[in-house]
Amino acid sequence: MGKTGSLSFFSLLVLLAGSLVFAQDKTPKGFLLEVNGAIGPATADYIERALEKAEEQGVELVILRMDTPGGLDTSMRAIIKRIIASTTPVVGYVAPGGARAASAGTYILYASHVAAMAPGTNLGAATPVQLGGLPKLEEEQQKEGEKDSDADTDTKADIDTEKQPQPRGARERKLVNDAAAYIRGLANMRQRNAEWAERAVREGASLSAEEALEEGVINIVASDLGALLMKLDGVEVQLPTGSRKLKTANLQLDTLAPDWRSQLLSIISNPNVAYILMLLGIYGLIYEFANPGSIAPGTAGAIFLLLALYGFHVLPISYTGVALIILGLVLMMAEAFVPSFGALGIGGVAAFVFGSLVLIDTDQPGYGISIPLVLTVGIASAFLMVFIIGMALKSQRRPVVSGKEELLGARGLVLEDFSGEGRVRVHGEVWAAHSDLPLRRDQSVSITGRDGLVLEVTPTEEKE
Repeated sequence: MGKTGSLSFFSLLVLLAGSLVFAQDKTPKGFLLEVNGAIGPATADYIERALEKAEEQGVELVILRMDTPGGLDTSMRAIIKRIIASTTPVVGYVAPGGARAASAGTYILYASHVAAMAPGTNLGAATPVQLGGLPKLEEEQQKEGEKDSDADTDTKADIDTEKQPQPRGARERKLVNDAAAYIRGLANMRQRNAEWAERAVREGASLSAEEALEEGVINIVASDLGALLMKLDGVEVQLPTGSRKLKTANLQLDTLAPDWRSQLLSIISNPNVAYILMLLGIYGLIYEFANPGSIAPGTAGAIFLLLALYGFHVLPISYTGVALIILGLVLMMAEAFVPSFGALGIGGVAAFVFGSLVLIDTDQPGYGISIPLVLTVGIASAFLMVFIIGMALKSQRRPVVSGKEELLGARGLVLEDFSGEGRVRVHGEVWAAHSDLPLRRDQSVSITGRDGLVLEVTPTEEKE
């Protein structure tokens, strides 16, 4: 009985442990992704890889906690495409208080299966930033309206065309219309306020969290993650695989940090870092070409240049800017090998600075080359150019210290008495010498000419 009782007790413990493990495995799990700052290639890579991992592990949902001023259009669209195709529900959550989802953040929030905001946050201002310039004044719009009375009248009645900013050119109109149609499509897909979404693009409108909830722009206002999970419990979302009810009552939420690849992409896709890598790469290759066989500078330069090109590949760069930078560096390096007393160097510095300023082809915040960095590199290059020019001028004024010309006028010492042909010591070297006058040993002579390896010498006048 004792042994049987012990076995039964042990079996009961095993069953209880198995039940606990099974219950723990059944606890719903979710991922929390932090999206802070400008949205770029690194953000897109981070979200895409996180959603892929969420689908592989079958988690209940993914929460994007956002605080962003906007970002690049290409990265924003890549994120939205991945969210729409995701079989894991995505919750866009603007938090904490004081955060915003402006520009690209508004589009991502509209694309999310559930849109939520914390009190004290805002969204909107989704007009494409690269349009540049300020909205036209109402007086100018009225004047243009009088001149163009037959203008397009297909705009929807709920949008006041007399008050909203009007794009100034055909390209701007296309960009605004494309952006408006894009966000309206997202709003209709998620059954949210499409009219206000279009206003956010055309007029740059913004809303607070409470106003967004009243307008039907978002689904939930929650003060923190705990409150958000409580309100998400039982919410039905539409996925590519069908509808699903969220189960978030006992959700275990894990923060998913960017992996090394996303972190590396974040570093090299920083415009300032990519800019410095490009300069180091070009300088390394130039040094290698000027000093063949150095190996290390050329190898490092090639690596830096490849990393810079990868960073530029995911950034909206202007190839005109790249060409100007390369031209500027080549001209400045040419000044070192073909001194032009400033012509090449000044042109190189000008081309370098102008190319650096127009290198990044966007006005989005966080994606421009730092002007202090450009000026610092430009001034350093200018100082280097001045140094090279100074060295060239100094070398021209310096007397010759080698070759045939240097021997003319030099002093020597007779090694033995001779008349006609003999030997003299000049600069520590023994030379054959010829003299029309007889010379005696240890007499000082002056070099007046040279015929092959024979020096023409004359005795110097000795002071008494």
